[in-house]
Amino acid sequence: MAKFPKDGQNIGGLPRTITLKNPEQKSSYLTRLFQETYLRDIIERNHIEKTEELDELLQVVASAIGSLTNPSKILATFQSKTKSSISINTIHQYLEYFEDAFLINHARRYDIKGRKYIGAPLKYYFEDVGLRNACLGFRQVEETHLMENILYNELRYRGFSVDVGTVKKQVKKDDGRLTTSTLEVDFVANLASRRLYIQSVLRSMDDEKRKQEKASLLAFKDAFPKLILVRDIVPNYHDYDGILTMNLFDFLLHKEHVI
Repeated sequence: MAKFPKDGQNIGGLPRTITLKNPEQKSSYLTRLFQETYLRDIIERNHIEKTEELDELLQVVASAIGSLTNPSKILATFQSKTKSSISINTIHQYLEYFEDAFLINHARRYDIKGRKYIGAPLKYYFEDVGLRNACLGFRQVEETHLMENILYNELRYRGFSVDVGTVKKQVKKDDGRLTTSTLEVDFVANLASRRLYIQSVLRSMDDEKRKQEKASLLAFKDAFPKLILVRDIVPNYHDYDGILTMNLFDFLLHKEHVI
């Protein structure tokens, strides 16, 4: 039995949900919309016969939002859960169908120092987190991934193109040898000549956690703003390295802070 969302962040941003009075009504509406409008449209428009495979594949994608993946990884996950003989070409095609139906979108990996895009894997995000949660029966409401998805959607709403940043850094091991480590910046957002580097953090940070989150932002130097957005209520401040720590809600509600 589906679990009902407990608060507004889990029902997404579709206008109709605002007029509904309780979580049960919101959950029911989103589930019907997902199944009777989005899925039905994809199935009928593309003449899909194996509808169970389509639904199961979309659930795999929904479970992996915010995680690096590609059709090969999706295929492996899919085959571990089902006895389907679905091909990787079919997965490619279905992912295109999901994007064409405005259910999901993707973020590519961008080498910040090398100033170039890297091939697969990608990160997939849902156009609306309420539809994502409805796809999974409101069973997997992971705050960390949902926060990333919401930020991704907000940045795109503001006109930014959004990538996942990677940066290589040399690290000295205990024996003195140097090794190369690849660090990740959650979002590299570009709009014309403007750019933002953003790390998404759910909880308030202790010194060790802050050091970890800053490591990728300090691994390269340029003049564009670098932000750490925190879901917990924290004061907004710039540290000595010029990195702005900001409360998530201030960022979402007051875009003039950074744009």
